[in-house]
Amino acid sequence: MTGLDKMISQIQDEAKAEAESRLAAAREEAEKLTAQAAAEGEAMGEALVQQAEEDASRYLDRVRSSADMKRRMAILQAKQEVIAEVLEKAYERLDSLDEAAYFDLIRRLLAQYAQPLDGEICFSERDRKRLPSGFEKELAKIAAAKGGSLRLGSGTAGIENGFVLTYGGIEENCTFRALFDSRKEALQDAVRRVLFS
Repeated sequence: MTGLDKMISQIQDEAKAEAESRLAAAREEAEKLTAQAAAEGEAMGEALVQQAEEDASRYLDRVRSSADMKRRMAILQAKQEVIAEVLEKAYERLDSLDEAAYFDLIRRLLAQYAQPLDGEICFSERDRKRLPSGFEKELAKIAAAKGGSLRLGSGTAGIENGFVLTYGGIEENCTFRALFDSRKEALQDAVRRVLFS
């Protein structure tokens, strides 16, 4: 081998060694980058899993809250229906009292609503036909106790029950329905306390 061949061989050996060194360094760098990417990917995957779990938890909370709200609304609606039914049955019970109890209630209502004025009282056609004997005198006596006078109206009022008082052209509706309606909230509260407390 000549000197030139030795030089070429030495340059080739050095180039080969340099190439192998650079290749080893590149492989080492590639392994580091691969490990780093894997670690970052794993961290990203964990973050995504954690985010998905949090999203699922929030969604489940919203679903539970919505279901609870619907349940409470259904219970409230059912309670309101029960209260309305109780009040309607109470109204029907008043309307179907036997005559003695019915007219006793009329007397008590009249004592409460009569005014110290001259007035007129009208009943439904049904009640007018079944007025107890001497009831007109009782009406006058109740009105006098309040400082007024009351006479039985000549006609009938288009009502189901109770009575209508008229003082100076102003009517006071004392039918059971009107009395129930005017005290609706208080009656509902009373029924609610009895049934649901």
